[in-house]
Order: sequence, then structure tokens, then C-alpha cells
Amino acid sequence: MSQTALGQIIGKRLNGTEPFVRDGTPTGPTLLDFWRWSASHIVSNAMRGLLAEYIVACELGDAAGVRTEWDSYDVRTADGLKVEVKSSAYIQSWAQKRFSNITFGIRPTQAWEAATNDYTSERTRQADIYVFCLLSHKDQQTLDPMKLEQWQFWVVPTVSLDEQLGGQKTLSLSTLQRHWGGSCGIGELAGRVAEAGQFNAPAPLSAGPTNMVGGP
Repeated sequence: MSQTALGQIIGKRLNGTEPFVRDGTPTGPTLLDFWRWSASHIVSNAMRGLLAEYIVACELGDAAGVRTEWDSYDVRTADGLKVEVKSSAYIQSWAQKRFSNITFGIRPTQAWEAATNDYTSERTRQADIYVFCLLSHKDQQTLDPMKLEQWQFWVVPTVSLDEQLGGQKTLSLSTLQRHWGGSCGIGELAGRVAEAGQFNAPAPLSAGPTNMVGGP
């Protein structure tokens, strides 16, 4: 028996009051209860990464919809720039003898299209711009990812990343600082992304140093 092809299910934004139901009768817990249960530990690796995406999306005006899981990029600006968000932190949710070394994943990938469930044949970096987010606070007692002043951001055009690092899979903090200078705070993030968009094509990059974006 043949099966009808199933198209993509587009997520819709919910408000948290939606109840769990059994045979048409609400059972008590709501979707908000599930969110509290599943997503409250925002210091954990997985949730910190999602939170970083949300922070960047808010600053770039792309937080009104619903996040698409496994999309080829994380955020899209009003100008159409595709942004990949990477996060790291010194302090983790597990017991540590020392602060974590700061690294970010940057490996080229095959793009996946949710609408077709197809992958591209070529491995590339899919976004136009990378935003590297570091939860840089080093006091465990006062660590709070919701306090935006505890974050640092570096904004790097993908063409610059490709030119400097080629197919490298990870990026250390020292290499990030050496090639692209100092970080910016949350208040400068949107402007840095707009600036990086001007360096999105390979030609302009050859006219000047690659650390113009993300510098002090």
C-alpha cells in the first residue's frame, strides 16, 4: 500500500496556557508547566545554546515566530542576512576543577532543507555571518545568563572565517581574538551585524583587514 507524502509541519507560536487533555478533559498540567520542567536549567549546555540564539534573535528582530530545529542557520535579519549563533561558557552545570576552555564549533556542513528533507551535496558554512556568544561571567554564585551584561559577542563575516581558517572545525577564544579583535556588548550587537553584512561578499574583504568587524 502506497503512502501519501507528508509535507513539512510549520510550528505555530503557543502561549503556554494550552492544557494536556485526556478524552477531551484537561488533566491539570499546561504547556507552560512543561516549559518550566524542560527549559528552566538555562546554564546547561543545550539550553544555554538555545538562550544565546534567542538573545541574538531578539536583538536582530527575528524572535516573533517559532525556532526551526536543525535549520541551516539560526537567525535571519530584516535585510535577509543569515546568522549562525554559537555559544560557550567558562562555568558549566556540572562540577568543575577549573574553568572550561572556550571553543566554538565552526565546521562546514551540508545544508538541510526542512521543506524537502533534502541535504545539499557541498559542505560549506551556511550562514552569512557568525555570532560567537561567550557567557563570560566567572563567579558561580552570581552567574545568570539572563543578565545580558554577563555576555560578550564577536561578529564575524563567514567569508572572513573561510579565508582565515578554511575548513577548520573548531575555533578557540585565542584564535578568535587574534583574528577578529575584542568583543562587543549586547547594545552594540545589531550594529556589528549590520556592519558585517557589508563585508559579506569576498571582494570588499580584500580591500582591508578582516578584523574590522568584532574589533575593539
